[in-house]
Amino acid sequence: MKKIIKTLLMLTCVFVLSACGSSEGTMSAHQKTKVEEAQNRAQKVVELTSLMVSTGDVDDLLTEYSNVELGDMFASTYSQYFSDYSFACEGKAVNGALTSFESGLETMGTIEPGAPVSVVDDDTIIVTVPVKGGNASGSVELIFTNDIYLKMTSCTLNMDETKGQLMTKAALNTLLGMGTVFVVLILISLIISAFGLIPKLQASLAPKKNETVPVPAAPAPTPAVVEEEELSDDMELVAVIAAAIAAYEGTSVEGFQVRSIKRANTNKWKKS
Repeated sequence: MKKIIKTLLMLTCVFVLSACGSSEGTMSAHQKTKVEEAQNRAQKVVELTSLMVSTGDVDDLLTEYSNVELGDMFASTYSQYFSDYSFACEGKAVNGALTSFESGLETMGTIEPGAPVSVVDDDTIIVTVPVKGGNASGSVELIFTNDIYLKMTSCTLNMDETKGQLMTKAALNTLLGMGTVFVVLILISLIISAFGLIPKLQASLAPKKNETVPVPAAPAPTPAVVEEEELSDDMELVAVIAAAIAAYEGTSVEGFQVRSIKRANTNKWKKS
């Protein structure tokens, strides 16, 4: 099964490469002429733009002229400088070219264009012109319409990163990756160490099982207070008792004055 998949992939690559080769080989003479003209114009645009940036003030141009006026001004200057009155461009393409060249030339210094490379599409022709400067290198990407006008719709200078910049970026990426890993490991270790505190917190918050609740002491019994009965509570009982005492003593009740009645500790009635 793996051999069949590999064979199909190889056939697909062969077909794609053959299709690309046949498209380049079958390019018409008219199309080849347009591509060559686009490459020629691309080199001239690089030369003219670098000259305008190095001899003029780009900020004033971008402030005083709109994009439409910039396109007309650049096309007029191109026609006068190269004696080619068929050049057409969009104002936003000139704006992007002046802005990118101004920032790029500050690093590169003077630039020297190299051999252009083109990519042809149905509607556009993309031309890439490598440029070298005294301090750095880069490339200018220009896009033209794939028609008889070859109108420039985009132009941008892209700087190549130096070895120092690439090394710095790689070092920063490495430090960022390693720092992220160490931070995550530290957080994981802190979380794991915090697990040991959970049982202690639960033990401190839970009530103790062997804790004895103090039982309050029983109150001491209060001695019973025997209150003296008031004579007014039971006059009949007083009269009976007084009569009994008078009969026992052989006297009259008139000489008695009963103030209170108390129970005696001994039972004289039983003895008698």
